[in-house]
Amino acid sequence: QVQLVESGGGLVQPGGSLRLSCGASGSTFAINIMGWYRQAPGKQRELVARITSGGSTNYADSVKGRFTISRDNAKNTVNLQMNMLKPEDTAVYYCSAINFGIQSWGQGTQVTVSS
Repeated sequence: QVQLVESGGGLVQPGGSLRLSCGASGSTFAINIMGWYRQAPGKQRELVARITSGGSTNYADSVKGRFTISRDNAKNTVNLQMNMLKPEDTAVYYCSAINFGIQSWGQGTQVTVSS
């Protein structure tokens, strides 16, 4: 069992930046993929970015060039640096981790992009 706790959400103006952080605890020794998903009101949860234990990354097309995911395997943390934020980035952002084929989720953190 892996427990995930996110932090760093908030309200930001269009064009601004935010950094989300997520810490994992529990059975962390076998975590392979960590990532960030988001869910906007009335929409399905979608992948934003993910990173493997080896550092390979994938991004949603909508965030490429604006968001950067990073990971510290020793500290079991994953971060999401979000730049040039747009109103359509507004959503609840969830941290995710996969170990032994089981996906765990954090409680989510709200990101609101509005002037």
